[in-house]
Amino acid sequence: MMGQGGQAHNWINRIVATFLTGNLSVLLILISLMAGAVALMITPREEDPQIVVPIADVLVSMPGASAKEVERQVATRLEKLLYQIDGVEYVYSMSFPSLAIVTVRFYVGEDRERSWVKLHNKIQANIDQVPPGVTGWVVKPVEIDDVPIVNLTLYSDVYSDYELRRMAEELEIRLQGVKNAGRTYVVGGRPREISIHLSPQRMASRGVTVQDIQRALQGANVSVPSGELIREDGSVVLQGGKFLQSSREVGDLVVGVHDMRPVYLREVASITDGPGEPETYTRIAFGPGAFTEGDPAHEARDFPQGIVRGKDYPMVTVAVAKRKGTNAVWVSREVQREAERFAREVLPKEVHLRVTRDYGKTSNEKVNELVEALFVAIVIVVALLAYSLGWREGIIIALAVPITFSFTLLINYLLGYTINRVTLFALILSLGLVVDDPIVDVENIHRHFAMRIQDPYNAVLNAVNEVRPPIILATLAVIISFVPMFFITGMMGPYMAPMALNVPVAMLMSLLVAFTITPWLSYHMLRSSYEKPHGKPFVLEESLLFRVYSGVMEPVFARRSVRLSVLGVVLVLLGFAGWLVVDRHVPLKMLPFDNKNELQVVVDMDEGTTLEATEAAVWAMASYLTRVPEVTDVCTYVGTSSPMDFNGLVRHYYLRRGPNVADIRFNLLEKKKRGQQSHAIALRLRNDLEEIAKRHNAKIKIVEVPPGPPVISTLVAEVYGPLGASYDSLAKAAKKVREHMERMWGVVDVDDVLVAPQAKMTFRVDNAKAALHGIQAQSLVETLQAAVPGLVASSLRLEDQVNPVRIRLRLPREERALEAHLEQLLVRGGWGQGVLLGELGR
Repeated sequence: MMGQGGQAHNWINRIVATFLTGNLSVLLILISLMAGAVALMITPREEDPQIVVPIADVLVSMPGASAKEVERQVATRLEKLLYQIDGVEYVYSMSFPSLAIVTVRFYVGEDRERSWVKLHNKIQANIDQVPPGVTGWVVKPVEIDDVPIVNLTLYSDVYSDYELRRMAEELEIRLQGVKNAGRTYVVGGRPREISIHLSPQRMASRGVTVQDIQRALQGANVSVPSGELIREDGSVVLQGGKFLQSSREVGDLVVGVHDMRPVYLREVASITDGPGEPETYTRIAFGPGAFTEGDPAHEARDFPQGIVRGKDYPMVTVAVAKRKGTNAVWVSREVQREAERFAREVLPKEVHLRVTRDYGKTSNEKVNELVEALFVAIVIVVALLAYSLGWREGIIIALAVPITFSFTLLINYLLGYTINRVTLFALILSLGLVVDDPIVDVENIHRHFAMRIQDPYNAVLNAVNEVRPPIILATLAVIISFVPMFFITGMMGPYMAPMALNVPVAMLMSLLVAFTITPWLSYHMLRSSYEKPHGKPFVLEESLLFRVYSGVMEPVFARRSVRLSVLGVVLVLLGFAGWLVVDRHVPLKMLPFDNKNELQVVVDMDEGTTLEATEAAVWAMASYLTRVPEVTDVCTYVGTSSPMDFNGLVRHYYLRRGPNVADIRFNLLEKKKRGQQSHAIALRLRNDLEEIAKRHNAKIKIVEVPPGPPVISTLVAEVYGPLGASYDSLAKAAKKVREHMERMWGVVDVDDVLVAPQAKMTFRVDNAKAALHGIQAQSLVETLQAAVPGLVASSLRLEDQVNPVRIRLRLPREERALEAHLEQLLVRGGWGQGVLLGELGR
């Protein structure tokens, strides 16, 4: 029997001996568990990993230019210019009439602030190359922390979207004061404005033009400090002018003189203080799962008074993001507490507050699922080891697993990583690996104790020494298999970085535990069984398992034909597995689908579709969704985009605007309360939703957040033609490509970027007549802009308003439909005379 000194022939044995004879293991256990608990509590929790991908949208305005002119003179030139910036990976653009959107994407990992500075400097250094006609541009950086983690929805059966919008604006201001809250914004509802509905007939009868009204509003809405008046005993502050503060004051403005008497604005226009014309519709409806036990909103179990299932109600959403690196769980809870306090103090009882997105809660649930999976794994391991070896052996393994994960979470926190879906996936994946080293240790120590050849101390040392090479090699093999993940490029690299880090770290920590804590626990917990009276020592060759294994393997080793048969069976099974993949019986995916509580339907109508027609199509789909058993609520956004998620950030869904676009977001029951995963539900609903969309000539895409980093589209085909090829020829080729894709197996939601034909009316100025009257074409165009889309001429300056109350000039909607009404607008000539618009062009 070897002594203690003979066992310490290498440094690993010395480490094992040091921990066996001292109290370092107790100290290491306490430190690891405390550090792991602290790391679990303070490590920021969020839905997705932090990916630094600097992206910026450059929006360039070129009023009046066609899409082709915008492309040639703005978009293409800006693309080539911005691609010269160091660190830029992609530059792509979209050209519209009067507008270009150029997106700049830097390489993953580029410093954000430096990227924005380089982009700004590049644009400013080439400002002399701006083509004539460009009136301005806006640079909008976007990043993952712009994605809202909480959506708070106000809805009511009594109040309109206008009143809800005003309440939501007050709520937004309140939420901006929450610690670590990031960007906040309001989606939906009509803002308050002073609507000046012009009457062309009354304006013409009094000789008043649009420019007269605009000048009167801008000239009267002035108030500036004008110094101080010094008097004997002090000074008086002098203020020059007074801001407009009510619709009545606006109506009392003098906009001209006719027949030697003043003409007031109220005489030539109707003035209202209230909601503007609808440009969006945002509504909410409830499905069978609303206000039930599985409703993620966790509201009362009964419907609020006046709210019924299947009917839609006006809503306004307040979206709240978080600051970079903060804990989504804490920020979400604080935001909701502040919102509930606001609801109690401010909101009428007929207005209801509902949480329609809570990434903090889902992040926390994923962490809790990890703890639950850890607990279940420990119970299973303890039960198996207790059955095969003994309950003491099971407890040793049960202690080794949380200690290993405690070290892993601590290192994860120290290296600046968060707890997110990929971190949790890595830890759950490594859960089955980290128990291997302690189990091998404990099983061999148990065997040596049963053999009773050595004393307990030397038995532990020899047992650990025997399994040391396979434990080290197995651990290194797992680590090496994950090393290539550190070299993944693109957006997938930082997205998968938590897995590349946590699995190897967990394996290293498991190896550390196997050489320090597990031998110490085995020595102290199993020694009592060694000292008890015993019978015959354990002999491996006499065990039932050994006899069965020998009976199976000895023919394989002894007979060549058997060996070849076994090898042939393995090759056949391998070939069968490959055939399953090639024949598409088993899909290949890098990550499994995430079972989310939220799904999205992106709706596109043809250009030229009215807002009301889009609303009708969307409500038809929403009405269907309210009858789906798993649905809790359905939120529709018509004419605007919904609060974006990570997928929408990359796909630029937040830029969607116009009467022909819409979003539907619907929430599902909690995943433990439904039988299908969200992906299966999306597949189940697809055919019905596509049939409804087809009846309304709509194109839809059913979108779920992907398990990995999103892409702009799964499959993209770009159609190019020879230099000088017409747009019609390219469109014809694109339609053929689309038809081919629609016939491909497994391809769904095929769409294109072709613009649908739309009627167009052009007002052609008679330059000769305009010159004779001393009128420039610019005045005519400004008049049309004020009459149809509307012109924000000024704003009320009110101290109690969150946002400015804009004063908008516009023709009434019913009068904008006919060109005859536009022709009756008056334009001021160069010599002061009024000329009807219809006399200057057609």
